[in-house]
Amino acid sequence: MSRKIYTILSLLLVAAFALTACGAKATEAPAPVATDAPAVATEAPAVATEAPMEKVTVTWWHISTAEEHKAVWQKLADEYMAAHPNVNIEITVLENEAFKTKLTTVMQSGEPPDIFQSWGGGVMNEYANAGLLKDITNDLDADGGAWRDTFAPGALGVYAYKGQNYGVPWDMGMIGFWYNKELFAQAGIDAPPTTWTELLDDVKALKAAGITPIALGEGDKWPGMHMWAYLVTRLGGKANFEGALLRTGSFTDAPFIEAGHKLQELIALEPFQDGFLGATYGDEATAMGNGKAAMELMGQWAPAVEKDNSEDKLGIGDKLGWFPFPMVEGGAGDPGDAVGGGNGFAIGKNASPEAIDFVKYLTTAVAQQALVKINVAIPVVKGGEVGMSDPLMITLQQSLANAKYFQLYYDQALPPAMGSVINDSIQGIFAGTLTPEEAAQAIEDAAQQELK
Repeated sequence: MSRKIYTILSLLLVAAFALTACGAKATEAPAPVATDAPAVATEAPAVATEAPMEKVTVTWWHISTAEEHKAVWQKLADEYMAAHPNVNIEITVLENEAFKTKLTTVMQSGEPPDIFQSWGGGVMNEYANAGLLKDITNDLDADGGAWRDTFAPGALGVYAYKGQNYGVPWDMGMIGFWYNKELFAQAGIDAPPTTWTELLDDVKALKAAGITPIALGEGDKWPGMHMWAYLVTRLGGKANFEGALLRTGSFTDAPFIEAGHKLQELIALEPFQDGFLGATYGDEATAMGNGKAAMELMGQWAPAVEKDNSEDKLGIGDKLGWFPFPMVEGGAGDPGDAVGGGNGFAIGKNASPEAIDFVKYLTTAVAQQALVKINVAIPVVKGGEVGMSDPLMITLQQSLANAKYFQLYYDQALPPAMGSVINDSIQGIFAGTLTPEEAAQAIEDAAQQELK
């Protein structure tokens, strides 16, 4: 073979390798050796295949222990993993209190989960301020704000701190009374109460009929806190809470103390099931789900949990009703104001792009519709309300929409240390170990340390 022909063939081989180099890096071919043998057609070099995508593990902690709800989350995770084979989603399901305890521990270690349950507000803000969360503002604003624009702005705002987003909501609702219509009828009550006095009268009527008026899991502390917070909201309204928060007022102002006295009025009637001080929220839901109590004050997730905790896994069905927290006579707060909040996902500081993309998938309209179908969420994403048919959830959503003021749960709106003091102090009122004045002073002492 002439050297000229050999040189041309060599250049052609080099060009062929260059064109196939866009896949996985090909192993280097041995240098051709010059020979005078006649040219022989050889097998074409193998085309380099694309490198497999890097395996990514996403850790996700949530508190949806009800079987139907847990199954929806698992289904969405399975769908995502099927579409993204390189992603493995490790789900940890924890009961509310166990979640809070375990999360505190991992936060202290500086290694948060990639995705975890959050109620927004003060607790989330503390984590963000400590550098434990990932700023996802750019992700929300990408593509002209395509992801951001799917959310109701008010709901998304709960997951913002100093203008930056560290999480997103998947649910936004309010606390209200869920009640057993059949037990009300047995006690001769023909309509839900609309005033505090009427509520106390209904408690007396239920007691007289041998029915436990209110189920309460005060061993977990936060269920009873909602009752006190609602009384404060009805008595003092928006200006009262914001005054204490912004330090132009105090947590010892009259509405905070008066709320404790109103709570004592109720406690004096012995309206709760035996052992309520040591009972968990699960025990509370069980009592309602099995028809053993007439009422519970709880959020929009209550029907699903009642059903899951009942003996037959059916709950009380169409016997269940809902009404908003009654007005308090003489109170400065608007009777339509709401106490509540939402559920959402906070994003840990080490979360991968895949984790954020998965959260996008969890907050699509289709995912919201799946949650609406099992009555565990009030949609926060446009299109999520499609298929919303449960009359109780619609009533709750309409009540929330009409609220002039929305008070985020106290133990979430305020710094974590304050939330703990509030829960402990209100439990003290339920147990009779603290007066309303002592409880309010304890909360104010914490405020002086935490709200600077």
